[in-house]
This record gives sequence, C-alpha cells and structure tokens, in this order.
Amino acid sequence: MPINYAQKYSPKVDERFILGSLTEGIINRNYDWVGVNAVNVYSRDLATLNDYSLTGTSRYGTPTDLGNAVQTMTLTQDKSFTYIIDRRTQLDTMGTMEAAATLAENIDNVLIPAVDAYRIAKLVAAAPTTTTAPSGVNHTVTGAAITSETSYAQFLAVQEILDNDKAPVGGRVCLCTPAFHNAIKLNMAFTKSGDLATRISLNGQVGEIDGVPVIKVPTSYFPANVDFIITNPVVMPSPMKIYELKIHEDAPGVSGSLVEARFYYDAFALNKKAVAIGVRKTSA
Repeated sequence: MPINYAQKYSPKVDERFILGSLTEGIINRNYDWVGVNAVNVYSRDLATLNDYSLTGTSRYGTPTDLGNAVQTMTLTQDKSFTYIIDRRTQLDTMGTMEAAATLAENIDNVLIPAVDAYRIAKLVAAAPTTTTAPSGVNHTVTGAAITSETSYAQFLAVQEILDNDKAPVGGRVCLCTPAFHNAIKLNMAFTKSGDLATRISLNGQVGEIDGVPVIKVPTSYFPANVDFIITNPVVMPSPMKIYELKIHEDAPGVSGSLVEARFYYDAFALNKKAVAIGVRKTSA
C-alpha cells in the first residue's frame, strides 16, 4: 500500500534580502517641485580677467552684459505597479500573503533598486567631458580592468581630476562595485587606517579611502563597465513628488485586496556642480 507522508507549510515567509536605498546619501532635496513638474535653475557666467590699462577711457576693459544660463529640471519618471491578493489566497496561505507585507517587500525590492540605478546612471551620464570640463580633461577615466595593484592608483587618478577642476574635497562620496572594493582591500599600497568600522553614517558604507566614504553597490546598479563613481550630494537634486501606496479591500470586481502604487520622481545633475562627478570605467 502507498504511504502518504504528512506535509506542513511554514507561516514564515522566505523573503528577499533588503539593501535599502544606497543613494540617499548622495542626493539633496534643495529644490521644491510643489505645484509644478519643472524647476528652472539659473547660473551666472563669469567675467573675463583683463590687463588694466593706464590710458584711454576703457581702462578696465570693454564692459559687456554679464550673461547667465537656465537649466530646466523636468520630472519624467512616473512609475507604478499593481496586483491582487484574492481573499482565498489570504485565508489559505497561513497569513503569509498579507497585503501590507507584500507591499513593503515590493517597495524594498522593486522601487528602491530602480531609483538607485536611475540616480547612478544620471550621475555617470553627467560627468564632464573634454569639451565641458573647465580643465578640458574628461572626468571619465577609462582603462584596463582594475586589479588589486592598480585599484588605488585609479582612485587617485579620479580624485586628481576633481581636484584640478576645483570640486569640493569635503562631502565627496564614492559608490563602487563589489569587485573594486575587493581589489582596493587587497592593495598593499592602501592603508586601512581610515576604515569606519565603528562609525558608519551612510547606508551601505564599508569604509573610507583617503577620507572619502565608500558605499558598496551591486554591479547591476551601475551602467556597463563602470567600476566606481565619486560625487558630492550637492550635485544631484532628486525629488520624489508622488509616493502613493494604496490597499483597496474588496474593490469592485475583486474579492480580497487590490494593491496599487505610484511613484513620480527624477534625479538631476546641476550643470555647474557636475565638476564634482568623477567616473572610472573599464574599457569595453
């Protein structure tokens, strides 16, 4: 005779690991989109330094109007998700399909990674080029795959570019791939005396390199071939204008819970502050 073995389902759910947002420490909320979907930011041109003349009537040079520029930051990311948890599903799964818990899991594993990856991509794209950087030096350093021997030198190369373009030293933050983090940890020229083992202040932070906090980010969050970026929170305004979470019980046509979520957000790199972005990429 066949034997029917007993089975049991656990009320404990096998939930995904949660990283939380890894980019909240590299953005700012200094601008207000209340009532509008676009914000204009003015920037001023600089004067030309002349040789003072001891003769004539234009001794300071020929005066012209000081110009300015306008950067328009328009929100473009309007995202959503929705799903149904049927009442029978709720009742017959030992309480593991509770609507609020599933919503929180989707925020942690769908929305937050998408926003993080979007912000990082925008920073990489905004890094100055040879035609836009004040020094005429590309802020994206491209080279061979990083090894433990070259990792620290590559970090210093990006720092040097930022220094030469007068990017603030204070406030710099590095976001790196796990591969770069492993390489720098194995670099004999890199001292670990700056590691913040007991005073971590940013989510995901794993230490410091020359006083720059380092946040380790999954490689999938970066554009292709990017090893690390260095930025400053003053560079990127990133508003979240709509953060809408709804759980409808017994909505028309539904026996159970209808979950709906909407997120209206964006991220921008300010034109005049983009000099604080440095990127290191491996040659494709």
